[in-house]
Amino acid sequence: MIQLPDMFYNIQYYLFPELEEVLGELTAKHKEFIRAIELIDIKRYTASFAWKGVGCKPHDREAIIKSFLAKPIFEFVKTRTLLDNLQNSPILRRLCGWESTGHIPSESTFSRAFNAFSETDLGDKVHEAVIKEHQADKIVGHASKDATSVESREKPCRKNKHGEKSKKKRGRPVKGTIVEKVPRRLELQDKRTLDGNLSDLPVGCDWGTKKNSNGKAYTWKGHKLHLDVSDSGVPLSAIVTSASVHDSQVAIPLMQMSNERVINFYDVMDSAYDAPEIYAFSKSLNHVPVIDNNPRRGEKVEFEPAKKIRYNERTSAERANSELKDNYGLENIFVKGHKKVKLHIMFAVIALTCKTLYNMIV
Repeated sequence: MIQLPDMFYNIQYYLFPELEEVLGELTAKHKEFIRAIELIDIKRYTASFAWKGVGCKPHDREAIIKSFLAKPIFEFVKTRTLLDNLQNSPILRRLCGWESTGHIPSESTFSRAFNAFSETDLGDKVHEAVIKEHQADKIVGHASKDATSVESREKPCRKNKHGEKSKKKRGRPVKGTIVEKVPRRLELQDKRTLDGNLSDLPVGCDWGTKKNSNGKAYTWKGHKLHLDVSDSGVPLSAIVTSASVHDSQVAIPLMQMSNERVINFYDVMDSAYDAPEIYAFSKSLNHVPVIDNNPRRGEKVEFEPAKKIRYNERTSAERANSELKDNYGLENIFVKGHKKVKLHIMFAVIALTCKTLYNMIV
């Protein structure tokens, strides 16, 4: 595997000049896009979509994946906008893999391909591979966790739960009957695998409420993105749930996911994650939990001076969420259904991850 600094050097001083001789002057967005597709190596993920020799031969899936990655980088709100730009921009069209406008598939083909990508969790696989290849051999000091709202344009689902719960008998229990206490999700998560914890999280569209940076509560309809971000602003792990899922319910799955990918020493979280189960799980991974005290549990306990300095590292997660919304299209989601919404979000997360990894070299 080529090292990231070598890859950056080759792209910057060899690939860009050659492309500009053929295609013309490249903008900053073109260069960001080229660096991202070179880092990802999309060919590795197209085998499952290859033609099996039955029916019509499908359009080039590699080119379509590149096009969907271009959406958040160039801030194309809709697929129709993406197609218009592919038709009118020879540079972008040829970077994606089409020589002429006649080779570009229809909007319905893009839609079917996007659905197929979402069914195979393509976004999660690509992001995991990028982190493991370029961050696994490095030490991440602080892994900061935070969640942000993701508005969706679909109806809230009625039943928004995984699995089936046993029906309780209505009314007050008979005197003398021992009622078994149902354990909370946090009490079960440390005993489950990552897949088990992810399967227990609600994922359908519903309503969520969260406080903004000014301390004011706001409500939205859609989903919630939970991120684990390194000191340098690299998204290490990402989980998409229903909007109503509390931040603390995803802390342990995020730690499990990040622990499989990188080595970190500190888990930094705000007061929403102040729970004994989260403290205990962080320590079980030989990490140091740096979690702001929740004043609802009594008088607020201030950080020690050293931990207070470490807690300031949590701004990396806030910056990542802000950049995804401001520059990578997280505020404009037109697809419906959890899998499609998650893939849309993951393309944005992948684009930000690639950009941040390269920024660490410059």
